[in-house]
Amino acid sequence: MKSRRKGRKPEAKKTVSAHFVTLHQRLYQSLNLGFRYSENKEREWCTNDVEMQRLVIRSISAFVADISPETLHIPLVKDSVADIFKAIRSILQSPNDTVLTMASEVAVRLISILPYSLLQPHAGHLSYPLSSLLSSHQSQVAIMSTTALNLILSKLKKENEIWHILGKHSVVSQIIYNMKTYSDNVMPIEYFVEMASLLSSVMQIWPHTRYCVWTDDKLREVVELLCCKPETSVRVAVLQLYSAIALCGFGAQKLMESGELIVNTIVHCMGKQQPQSLRILAFKAAQRLMACEDLCLKVLSFSCKPLMESIISAMNYSSTHRGTVSSEDVCLMMEACRLALITRWPGRHHGYLWKLGVLKPLFNILMFDLPNVDPHHQSWSAEDLISVVREGLNTNFLLDLRSYVWEIVGSLSAHCEEDFNFNKDGNEFYIRVLIASACLSFMDSIGRERLLRRAHRGYTFRIVSAAKAVLMMMYSPCGYIAFHTKLILSELLRIEGLEHLKHLLKEFHFVDSEGTSMPDELQTLISLMGLACYSGLPDFCRRFVRIGGVKTLLAFVRWWFRNEVHIDSISPSSHLKDTISVQVCCRTDIDDWEGREIHLLLALWSLAEFINCHEAEGHPIDIFDGQTTYGKELFIHDIQSICLRTRSSGLRWYSSYLLSVFGIYGFPTTLGEKVSLLLCDRDYSDMFLVLRDGQCISVHKVVLLIRCPSFLLPDDPVTEETPNSFLEDQVMDNIPKTKKKVTLSAHVDEQALLKVLDFIYSGSLCAGGELVRKVKILAKHCNIQPLLRLLCRNRPEWATSVPSFDLTTALGPTGRNFSDVILEAKSSEDTRWTGNCCSFSVPHIHSHKAILMSSCNHVRAIFQSGMQESRSQSLKVPVSWEALNKLVIWIYSSDVPKPVSGCLWDNMEAEKKMHELQPYIELCWLAEFWFIDDLQKECSEVVASCLDSPELSLKLIQFAANLSQWEIVDVAANKIAPVYGNLRISGELDLLDEGLVEIIRLASVRLSQE
Repeated sequence: MKSRRKGRKPEAKKTVSAHFVTLHQRLYQSLNLGFRYSENKEREWCTNDVEMQRLVIRSISAFVADISPETLHIPLVKDSVADIFKAIRSILQSPNDTVLTMASEVAVRLISILPYSLLQPHAGHLSYPLSSLLSSHQSQVAIMSTTALNLILSKLKKENEIWHILGKHSVVSQIIYNMKTYSDNVMPIEYFVEMASLLSSVMQIWPHTRYCVWTDDKLREVVELLCCKPETSVRVAVLQLYSAIALCGFGAQKLMESGELIVNTIVHCMGKQQPQSLRILAFKAAQRLMACEDLCLKVLSFSCKPLMESIISAMNYSSTHRGTVSSEDVCLMMEACRLALITRWPGRHHGYLWKLGVLKPLFNILMFDLPNVDPHHQSWSAEDLISVVREGLNTNFLLDLRSYVWEIVGSLSAHCEEDFNFNKDGNEFYIRVLIASACLSFMDSIGRERLLRRAHRGYTFRIVSAAKAVLMMMYSPCGYIAFHTKLILSELLRIEGLEHLKHLLKEFHFVDSEGTSMPDELQTLISLMGLACYSGLPDFCRRFVRIGGVKTLLAFVRWWFRNEVHIDSISPSSHLKDTISVQVCCRTDIDDWEGREIHLLLALWSLAEFINCHEAEGHPIDIFDGQTTYGKELFIHDIQSICLRTRSSGLRWYSSYLLSVFGIYGFPTTLGEKVSLLLCDRDYSDMFLVLRDGQCISVHKVVLLIRCPSFLLPDDPVTEETPNSFLEDQVMDNIPKTKKKVTLSAHVDEQALLKVLDFIYSGSLCAGGELVRKVKILAKHCNIQPLLRLLCRNRPEWATSVPSFDLTTALGPTGRNFSDVILEAKSSEDTRWTGNCCSFSVPHIHSHKAILMSSCNHVRAIFQSGMQESRSQSLKVPVSWEALNKLVIWIYSSDVPKPVSGCLWDNMEAEKKMHELQPYIELCWLAEFWFIDDLQKECSEVVASCLDSPELSLKLIQFAANLSQWEIVDVAANKIAPVYGNLRISGELDLLDEGLVEIIRLASVRLSQE
């Protein structure tokens, strides 16, 4: 038997035409005229003969023009690329304008056809002369050079060598100068277009280049003037610029200073009459401008309805073109869907989307190949809908858009009005189909097919979106959506629902192991969403308990708290964001409501709903029955700790919602824990509440004013005695004449009042039984809506912010009416400072004794002794005005104001940075002196995180040493250590104390030994 050689079949030999061979011969006949050997024996191309240069360029041009995709990788071409680049690079340094024009045009053609593998070895060498030619007085040369550089960047992206060239030749500064001096009366419009395009490309790849663009007011004026140009190329360039600038959060805010002009330009470019490519760019620019809620609301304030019309128009397509949608149409629909993700935030855009018929285009995208059906048919049963939708979901067309559809439908449902009417324009049919499609896809994720498809990541992402949509529709405030979602889901789970539930619980097998991470975070996320959906179906609540579901959820919560440091943050919608290779800076476009602890949020959500479901059926459940390792007290402690540390509004809401099950209502905060001590303190109260039996409760007007304004009656009872002669006679002797009193109605229950005051002063309260009903009445009277919602055990509304426990507004004009102490900073002999009231010989802040005394026991003692010694209502604090201001804000909010960050910080001079950080070092010293450990730790962390260079550390280390802040000194020394040798030789260390120099030397020694 003949042996068979294994291996690939040899490729057919590629042939080229005789003409192409002739062009190659002519190319080398001309190239060889300029090749020389350098002193290093390297073959170089060089000639100053203009005619020879023109001959070579013409031969290169002819050869390049005849290269096709098929001939790119044959040796004849591959071996010629290096020699061609050598010649072009040399010729691009010619002083002759005609030759430069020809050479730059050929360079553009060559770069545009070469793949990465052939271009990469030579791009750096070619970028040198191209960068220099950006300043050419010949506009055509500058245009071609800009185009060539832009092509190189588009193919090489993050090549460090290219950025080194751009930085060395100050390319960004040159482009900005060219654009600022552009005049359409002198230069062709292509000059501006190409410069803007290159600048946009640079900003997308290198974030640190954005600052000098968005801070240039003259450049912004030039761009705004060109917004009105009718040429499509100009609008493309403008949109590319805006889109790249908006990648920086500060840049986006700067753009919105001219918001109306920019938004109108973007909306105009979204219009149906515009080219598809321009519309796509407009949607991308809008996405970046609206990447966070605040900016989104600003954009919508300028043009809400037209934006929503553009979104719906782009998502829609004619039903007569089914199956023939172009890739550009799909791209446009995808960008419109990405922009429609702003539905995750509440606002008036929701109303416009409903009115403009958003459901129909969403239906068309999802059910692309669905046979013609009559949406106005009135007798669609659940079974009929499921059958029709199952058929529509079988198509693979527009598959990538399904995640967007479900995310949008879910967000619309989460913010839909309670009594929204779907009975017009076929909306009822469309919403029911969308509900059924999400439910079917969700079932697919927990049914038999999950094992077959879960390895496919794209499929998993789609299921995450579908499951999230079902979850938000089930708990939608709109009764119609919630009812039909539960109806469809119950129908789908009727037969195998219990088996699916068991499969979901099996996903949590890892909680009983010693592992510290989830086997599959996305699959666990889907399972948790599934359990949250099951918790809304009464038929499964009792079964869930019987098969150990509650025990599994508690075990997961406990596992989370043991291992949260090992768990990667995850956003269930991250896969829907623009995937182009750009880096955002100076902004956070993470959904604060969902946060990055979405797994824990869903687990608490499920537990709360299962408990509520049992209580609604009249069968209260003790979820800790049989628990030996994770009891009620420890669980409550863990949940309360979430409220104190997480920044996720959703997690805080659901933690509080779950705590309400155990009779704890509110939102525990660190500041609330401190302020709550004031309720036991009569010394610094300035108002008494007099009850019907003559009992007095000491309160503080400023706390009531900030935390519960409606507690103070409209006729300003805090400024005069409330007439009630009977009570006055009994309590007058016990009330100091300087304190106001308010006699309360006889209907006010003392216990309920004390509980409400607990909430006002601490942010939470404990109550049970009949007392809850009384507190509810008083909370309603005082208009404390968040507390009232928890007392009524109403489910949190999606994207609702958590009420802030922040007393800093008391430092403003209103709260200043109740101020009773002045804090003075260190004075300056040469400067007349202005505090927050009026011009004053020293910087000062009007404050409130009660709040100051609540901050810390040591501070309380210091303030008391300080004011007694001075016998005045002022206290001198031995820090600068900037440090005092930060100290007071920390006392009133438990948060130290942070210095600027991102581009603003990176582009700040070292002296300015030092000035910004000195107050934090002062506060570290003061906090150590006053024994305020948490303040010292926070300020120390701020300084350590900002010491980003040896230069800044060198400037700051002596200041920190003078205040004996040795931890900061050590951090600064470690930053200086890498350049210790250079600094010692230059003599810059001579300005420091000898002890500090030794600390830096030792840090340098440790670094060299690592």
